[in-house]
Amino acid sequence: MKSYFLAVTLIAMATSCHSTPKVYTSKKSNGDRDILEAVRMNDVKATEKLLMNGANINAVDKSKRSLLLIATSNTNTEMARLLVKYGADVNQQANNLDSPFLYAGASGQTELVQLFLSNGARFDVFNRYHGSALIPACERGHIETVQLLANTKNYPLDHVNRLGWTASLEAIILGDGSEKYQKIVQILKNAGAKMDIPDHDGVTPLQHAEQRGYKEIASIIKS
Repeated sequence: MKSYFLAVTLIAMATSCHSTPKVYTSKKSNGDRDILEAVRMNDVKATEKLLMNGANINAVDKSKRSLLLIATSNTNTEMARLLVKYGADVNQQANNLDSPFLYAGASGQTELVQLFLSNGARFDVFNRYHGSALIPACERGHIETVQLLANTKNYPLDHVNRLGWTASLEAIILGDGSEKYQKIVQILKNAGAKMDIPDHDGVTPLQHAEQRGYKEIASIIKS
């Protein structure tokens, strides 16, 4: 009998040593914690199940980052598509004023930029520098994203951010004059962006290009 109880005890101890698999629940029992965790883990199936059970599609973390912004920040395209399918707000801003649309543009995620454009992306929502999705895309040399945004109907090509820079100025001042920045300036010009809007100090894109020795960009502006 003692042997029997010893065996049972050992089995119980062994069983307790194994962790149980994560069980996601709906928002009704656990607030937004589970849906946030599922999105962070890029668990698409669990996320959809939670959403089907009534989880909050616009739940946010402590920094007010929405589910869609988290997915976008993690470049989880499939997850982002799922969240948009369930009605996620592509313009919802976090404490630092990032939104899914703004972040996708700044990080050059052209596929998501297109998705968000097709699902209510607003052009009057700006980042912490009062900039658009296009301006940082130009700075970082995301040619395909710039091409898409610059040729989107009614997109504010000549928006000026808090630093006093348009997309063209950003590409010139923060770029290195290389071929990709030459292409970006050409794209902006072809799309109708004004090439003579100066910064807060009255310096124009052409003057900035010439001061930096970016002859090709200067030529594009003057042509």
